[in-house]
Amino acid sequence: MKYKIAVIMGDGIGPEIVKGGLDVLDRVGTVFGHTFSYDFVDAGGVSIDKNGVPLTDEALRICQQADSVLLGAVGGPKWDTLPGHLRPERALLGLRKGLGLYANIRPAKIHKEFKAASPLRSEIIDKGFDMVMVRELTGGIYFGERGRRSTSNGEEAYDTETYSEMEIERIARTAFEVAMKRSKKVASIDKANVLESSRLWREVVHKIAKEYPEVIVTDVLVDNMAMQLVKNPSQFDVVVASNLFGDILSDEAAQIVGSIGLMPSASLGYDGKGMYEPIHGSAPDIAGKDVANPIATILSVAMMLRLSFNLEEEAIAIEQAVDKTLKKGYRTRDILDNDSEPISGSKMSSLIREAISK
Repeated sequence: MKYKIAVIMGDGIGPEIVKGGLDVLDRVGTVFGHTFSYDFVDAGGVSIDKNGVPLTDEALRICQQADSVLLGAVGGPKWDTLPGHLRPERALLGLRKGLGLYANIRPAKIHKEFKAASPLRSEIIDKGFDMVMVRELTGGIYFGERGRRSTSNGEEAYDTETYSEMEIERIARTAFEVAMKRSKKVASIDKANVLESSRLWREVVHKIAKEYPEVIVTDVLVDNMAMQLVKNPSQFDVVVASNLFGDILSDEAAQIVGSIGLMPSASLGYDGKGMYEPIHGSAPDIAGKDVANPIATILSVAMMLRLSFNLEEEAIAIEQAVDKTLKKGYRTRDILDNDSEPISGSKMSSLIREAISK
């Protein structure tokens, strides 16, 4: 089979980790007889430097015409003083909107090899946890009305949280469909005791839940969820949340796993195409030093194969290669334990690549 992938190397460590992902993808192509072709496009800070904007119409067009998109990371302090509409992160919002990507899927699973890397106590980690965070991507406060205005107290800034029934319905269905393939439990996150948008969220989630009578739905207030993630994460399986709440909670979940460098993600729309990226940022402080962990990007490639291309065997091959490499004791510095020496990011990519087989 032939697949065309739009590749956004991005800023900071983006080019390093994406190279590792592409090397793994090429190995999969060789082993399983597929052809992956790449269209490289600029987005984020590098696009601002070249084109004056974080995302050009041409870059978006190339991404829309591809079978899927692989993204490194965007942003960095170099562009922090730019106005909001010119910040590198606006490229992500433009891509999500332009590609119709409304659902972000982020698995968070603790591996016994990383018990020492997790900040949680051993008695919590020993219970294990394996959850999927389902985050709404194109609604909420990130896309609501915003601005500044003069008041008697000086300048005032505002951002508006808005959600429609349609937006909540489709992300709820996504969460329930994921749950049906797992343990049939969904935790729906809101702040319904305060926010009207959350009250609508809760109403709509329970309306859609009637279509999935086998799934147990639990409402969890976002502040309680933040506490429960560090107190007893094993109680959760599928977690569905709004754009803002999901953004924050999925990063918290990444940290209790042991490293944000281990967390892949998929952003999906109606047509099966997606944008795949690690959930971490561009880490400009370590860019060019070959110390960044490529595993989150490599696992994002596995998600692409599974979710967009329906290549389950190939996705499993990547995941097994990652597990084999880690079980042999190889570690980048972010997941280092007392019994190992750190290896470079490129070395980690190479080892995983070599471990891929049928």
